[in-house]
Amino acid sequence: MSTIYLCILVFLLCLAVFDLFVGVSNDAVNFLQSAVGAKVAKFRTILIVASFGVLIGAVMSSGMMDVARHGILMPNHYSFNEVMTIFLAVMVTDVIVLDVFNSLGMPTSTTVSLVFELLGGTFALAVVKMAHDGNLAFSDLLNTEQAMKVIIAIFISVAIAFFFGIIVQWISRLVFTFNYKSHMRYAIAIFGGIAFTSLAYFIFMKGLGKSPYIPESASTWITENTRMLLVYTFIFSTLMMEVMYLLRVNIFKFVVLMGTFALAMAFAGNDLVNFIGVPLAGLDSYQDFMANAHGTGASSFLMTSLMESAKTPPVYLLLAGLVMIIAMAISKKAQNVIKTSVDLSRQDEGEEMFGSSRAARAIVRATQDASDKMSGSASRFGFLNRIRQWAESRFDKQDVALNDGAAFDVVRAAVNLVLASMLITIGTNYKLPLSTTYVTFMVAMGSSLADRAWSRESAVFRVTGVISVIGGWFITAGVAFTACALVCVAMYYGGIIVQVGFMALVVYMLISSNRRFTQKKKKEEKDDAFRLMMRTRDPEIVWDLLRKQVRTTQSLMAQSALDEYNQIVEGLADNKPSILRHALRDLRGEKDVLKKYRRQQLLALRRVPMEIAVERNTWFHVGLNACQQYTYCLLRMLEPIKEHVDNNFTPLPEELKEEYKPLMIHINGLFSETISQISTSRFGNYRETLEEADRLKDELSQVRKRQIDKIQQIRNEGQLQISLVYLNLLQESQQFLSNMRHQLRAAKKFMEN
Repeated sequence: MSTIYLCILVFLLCLAVFDLFVGVSNDAVNFLQSAVGAKVAKFRTILIVASFGVLIGAVMSSGMMDVARHGILMPNHYSFNEVMTIFLAVMVTDVIVLDVFNSLGMPTSTTVSLVFELLGGTFALAVVKMAHDGNLAFSDLLNTEQAMKVIIAIFISVAIAFFFGIIVQWISRLVFTFNYKSHMRYAIAIFGGIAFTSLAYFIFMKGLGKSPYIPESASTWITENTRMLLVYTFIFSTLMMEVMYLLRVNIFKFVVLMGTFALAMAFAGNDLVNFIGVPLAGLDSYQDFMANAHGTGASSFLMTSLMESAKTPPVYLLLAGLVMIIAMAISKKAQNVIKTSVDLSRQDEGEEMFGSSRAARAIVRATQDASDKMSGSASRFGFLNRIRQWAESRFDKQDVALNDGAAFDVVRAAVNLVLASMLITIGTNYKLPLSTTYVTFMVAMGSSLADRAWSRESAVFRVTGVISVIGGWFITAGVAFTACALVCVAMYYGGIIVQVGFMALVVYMLISSNRRFTQKKKKEEKDDAFRLMMRTRDPEIVWDLLRKQVRTTQSLMAQSALDEYNQIVEGLADNKPSILRHALRDLRGEKDVLKKYRRQQLLALRRVPMEIAVERNTWFHVGLNACQQYTYCLLRMLEPIKEHVDNNFTPLPEELKEEYKPLMIHINGLFSETISQISTSRFGNYRETLEEADRLKDELSQVRKRQIDKIQQIRNEGQLQISLVYLNLLQESQQFLSNMRHQLRAAKKFMEN
């Protein structure tokens, strides 16, 4: 029997490593997004700074491990078998839930998932135990008071983080404006001093000061002299910031990197329990059972030892910190989740990741109406109107100082990091596992709202994004609770067979998820050029990048259209419905891809020099419309063919196959020449290609007329149906060539110098 539990323990520890990778992939956004979004340093430098913070925070996180041991369940009423079942169910559910959210690129909360999984698994077994023993109550089996305290703290932190994000960023922007480099002389030292003092107080005095590795005498001295230390720290840091400013050091970049270190440290100190707390509690349970059971069965040996505070060996914490560092350095999913948060809080316009929702439209409209009324009321009073006009002048974005490629400036990045670090560290010091994802994301959303990054053109989409992400968190809570409860009950009654089955399922899902994510990333790499255009400030560079992207996308759309055309003809000739179904899926997907390209390139066209935008606008739309017509033309070609082949009607006669084969080869040759000219921007054979296309259209017209004459003589219904399908193919082939001519002509006019 002990061998079975040893296997479960080994699997729990393996899942702890997986969970560290999956969880850090999700939570790396918490401490990296501000530094990455503001481009304060190279990504490698940001990772190094964050790594030191993670390492120190991990070693100091021992006290938080109690949440997994007795923060939710009351282990003194559970047997060793029941505790291990709960722990295994929690870890299995956690890895699956987090990996699904990471693959979707949605930030979710590892804290919420852990708390609600523990709650769900414990609740399920509590119901089972109470059904067998009427003397037990929920208060005996669930730490309801602590659980409610944790849950309330998690959700209240959303409102607190958003509120303070708005207030602090609004004040900071009033002081520094968007052209912060011209307003730093007198305010930057005080700002830096406040930031450094805040971080020092909550991290070093409150965090390290209460660490078990600090001598008790030193901890007592820090507690008794906190005010004095704060005053001295503020004076010293303010003077230090002024000296650094005079030495031409960018104080905001320094604060952002310092905040990245602090937030990474707070994250590791607070969230490490989410990843390894349960496996370490399982390890302690196994060691207690092996040492003290003395013949007592696993189903009757109570886990009273878990009521004691955790004494986690530092080596485990250090190893966990190293795994976290490796995960955030190599995980592509981490970068995907970072992109979601950065895109929702960016300062400039761009492609919106989320659509428009009714709730978002209602919120934006109500907010704008309220703002208009307040502005109208203020304008009636001279003093208030002057204050409003002065405040408006401080939010002038004309001279915004952004690093090349940055989504927002270093002022907002510094506020995000310092404020989030303070809020999370407060929660950690009170042993409340606040959601670092909730806090950092909502601080970032509040600061971007205060910064007026949500313009009238983008507000609806940004609000929809925020609602979607927050909704995802609530879904996480519900899914984690329900899934873990079901898994726990299944494992409890199914025993080792069901437990092994779930272990195998987790391994399969992780492998499958990584494959799907790799394929998805390959498709998303095509958007890199667009993101570069939206971050570039020079209109001439934007124009050059836009031409390159239009060249690439137009040639890709033409190639896709040719591939789908060949599939349709092949499906008809070989009478294979599977090929036609594949072509239909591809065509439906192309409509969404084209819509995305149109939206991206229209946004970029606004950023090119005005005279060029006006001159090339017509050809830009002609080219896109030609690509759109490819899809419509091919759908008109495909639908009657697919219906004919699906119903297993009379196949295409050999004589018609032979008649159409040279036409198809000719069409392929013309499209290949067109694609080559567009992709290379070399239009030397431009007129010859157009003339050849006209000749082929005339040839198709003659074949079509002959086919009409043949149809009038057909008396067999089956032959008549296939002849009509073939006639439609000829007609749409002519239109297909016309679309190609329009696209080639538009591409030449748009891309020529």
